[in-house]
Amino acid sequence: MAAKAGAGGLELRAVIGFNGHVPCGLICHPDKEHVLYPLGCTVVIQDLGSKKQTFLHGHTNNVSCIVVSRNGVYVASGQVTYMGFKADIILWDFQRKELLARLPLHKGRIEGLAFSPNSLYLVSLGGQDDGSVVVWHIDKREAICGSPASARSAGNTTIVVCSSCRDEVFVTAGNGTIRVWELDLANRKIRPTECQTGQLRRVSTCVKMTGDDNYFYVGTSSGDVLKVNTNNRLMTDYGPRKEKFSSGVTALLFLKTGDIIVGTGGGIVALCKGSNYKVMKKIQVQGAVTSLTCTDQDHQFFVGTNACQIYQINYTAFKEELIAACHSEAVHDIVFPVGASDLFATCSKNDIRVWYTPENRELLRIVIPNVTCLAVDFMRDGKSIISAWNDGKIRAFTPETGRPMYVINNAHSLGVTAIAATSDCKRIISGGGEGQVSVWEIGEKTHKLGEVLKVHVSAVSCIKVKKDDRECVTASLDGTCIIWDLVRFIRRQMILANTLFKCVCYHPEEYQIITSGTDRRIRYWEVFDGSAIREVEGSVSGSINGMDITSDGAYFVTGGDDHLVKLWDYNEGAVTHVGVGHSGHITRLKICPENKYIVSVSADGAIFLWKFPDLH
Repeated sequence: MAAKAGAGGLELRAVIGFNGHVPCGLICHPDKEHVLYPLGCTVVIQDLGSKKQTFLHGHTNNVSCIVVSRNGVYVASGQVTYMGFKADIILWDFQRKELLARLPLHKGRIEGLAFSPNSLYLVSLGGQDDGSVVVWHIDKREAICGSPASARSAGNTTIVVCSSCRDEVFVTAGNGTIRVWELDLANRKIRPTECQTGQLRRVSTCVKMTGDDNYFYVGTSSGDVLKVNTNNRLMTDYGPRKEKFSSGVTALLFLKTGDIIVGTGGGIVALCKGSNYKVMKKIQVQGAVTSLTCTDQDHQFFVGTNACQIYQINYTAFKEELIAACHSEAVHDIVFPVGASDLFATCSKNDIRVWYTPENRELLRIVIPNVTCLAVDFMRDGKSIISAWNDGKIRAFTPETGRPMYVINNAHSLGVTAIAATSDCKRIISGGGEGQVSVWEIGEKTHKLGEVLKVHVSAVSCIKVKKDDRECVTASLDGTCIIWDLVRFIRRQMILANTLFKCVCYHPEEYQIITSGTDRRIRYWEVFDGSAIREVEGSVSGSINGMDITSDGAYFVTGGDDHLVKLWDYNEGAVTHVGVGHSGHITRLKICPENKYIVSVSADGAIFLWKFPDLH
């Protein structure tokens, strides 16, 4: 692939997504104008006013932790990597959005990061396989010293927090261990002291320092909060004694008033009075609370949850407002309505969502609990969204309200895996997990099975219908693509390859099709006689799961298990641009009708919008 060397980069325009599984992953910058959060291997910086996003690219795998220095100058982020390999910490310049240094030392995963109060040092904590804590000198960009994070008798350490006033002091906590550390810079050593908690045995989930540094609070999985004296390392109090927080305390936030905000694993956000943790006000959010971050001490704060939702909460009213939502499970399909690039629909486990691209916000969510939507399409007349579900049903909804219109029960025995509509809106073609292709006649008030085409012996992965509605092509995991006559309902051509076909596209002139799948090869075929015309290697590693072609047929895009979005010149069969940013397998992608951007969706729930390059 010589052409790849000269390929340009695709510019990321926006992302819809938030990895709510990262503890304290949502952070309000000290300038009170931006929030930062991880999504895949990208760190997203969003302006609170304009909602404009900028991105920090540099990690090669999922970002596992992120922290901002108190003066707002630096951002540090850590990642996950493969077992036994080094996991990078990246130090960034916030203002310039530039990578300043890579700090590789830990293996496997970076569990936690903390800046000292005057941004002299960065403390990092390795994951379970690494188990060490390291202090880095920020100006020199080098490690000063390191040590095993916990005693052999204790469990894993999962949290690191720096002191509020002293650069040389920090705290680590985890399963049955709470330690206060002091840095001895002259001798390049860090010395821990185990904190005494009496008879209490707890698994720490989060730690917060008081502003004066005299105490720190430890949230636990048992649903209580321990108060520890930083100076003598003794626990002085814990609570609530009677009614503990159910599902554990997962996040803490201090207010100037002395009150504490507690987030729990059960999705409760509670405002508690000082020492006895009496709950004054509380609200319920979706998912376990993983982040609490403050924009304005007396006004509002943000909540991030592991259901990948971000809420804004006003202190006085203590009412939640959902400001960002996204899929928390794999996204299986993405589709634009015909000729409209301001809207698109995605589908996942439990739901279909419709998005408004100028603001990247969710317009509609259609929820069907405990089933997974595997494919979705807009009817050409814009009157319905049709969808394929793993419970064997085809469901249709109104695009404006999401109201159910009709359901076709038992459409396929092993789930409906692919769906497409004819342009006259009178027929739906569906494919199933058992390999059957069904043609449904759709009337004003009726829907009935027209024909069943049985040739495929494995799941149908993709269906495309010709513009005149007289022909369609189906791709299957059985290694065949079949071109069907939709007038006589017979097989016109069968294409065979040693691959599980994942995607197929008609060239707009409809005399050729392109296919791809698990063998990573992109193949061009003649529709007329099913003969192979050309074959190019589409990816170095992993299956290609999605492809789409521009309306003029000059370019097409592919995406798959290598996490890359690739734009190809159709005639040359060469890559012109590559988009790097996803950390999950790309499942599907689409070029919007006016070639303004490319939308790619992935197995980690992320939706990326790429600017379509100016190729003239």
